[in-house]
Amino acid sequence: MRRFLPIFLLCCFLKPVQSKAQFEAFKDSVVQLYGIVMTADSLKGLESVSVVVKGQNRGTITNDKGVFSIVVLKGDEIEFSSVGYKNKSIFVPKDLTGNQQSVIQLMVNDTVYLPATIIKARPTRAQFERDFLNNPVPDDNIAIARKNNEAATRRILVANMPLDGREASSQYLKQASTKAYYAGQVAPQNIFNPFAWAEFIKAWKRGDFKKKSSSTSSSTSTSTAPSTTPTPNDIYKPRH
Repeated sequence: MRRFLPIFLLCCFLKPVQSKAQFEAFKDSVVQLYGIVMTADSLKGLESVSVVVKGQNRGTITNDKGVFSIVVLKGDEIEFSSVGYKNKSIFVPKDLTGNQQSVIQLMVNDTVYLPATIIKARPTRAQFERDFLNNPVPDDNIAIARKNNEAATRRILVANMPLDGREASSQYLKQASTKAYYAGQVAPQNIFNPFAWAEFIKAWKRGDFKKKSSSTSSSTSTSTAPSTTPTPNDIYKPRH
């Protein structure tokens, strides 16, 4: 224990000396930075310019004459920023002699081109009512669904849309069933059937064949498929 006592007393004696040396080194690195910020074209003092030490979140602003003062350290980066001017940055020299530094910072205008704005006179009540009444209102989902469910729209869709797999297979099975039902005999012709003619006339009045012929007129002119002229047989199918 007595052997470590001199070492402990020596450390207690040297600790204040070391702390004093660190304080002197920190005190020597502190710099009082002051100066003025002016415009580059007219040398007019700029007020409310932000003077910030980058990376340390501390700074100040210039007064109404453009003068500022802030405490920084040697080697710090100082940024000047203001609305309408380009940002400027300076460095405090690390080998600066003394603890004061003055600076005159010139700010250059930052030109920003904004899109043109056209200001028109306020419309009168009559003009507003006219434009409001004549302005087309787009259909919402309910109106679009209501239009798609109309009888004429459904007929057009049925006439022009191709059959899906289920409908095609059902139609094929019906044709096969009819062919098997009348196997070995002549199938009846509905041209002399009054019920078939009644259904044919109703479909003609509804315009089913007109819609179908207008939609397929362009395609039949270039295709080589046989003609599909509607007959009462296409309207009325006998029940088995």
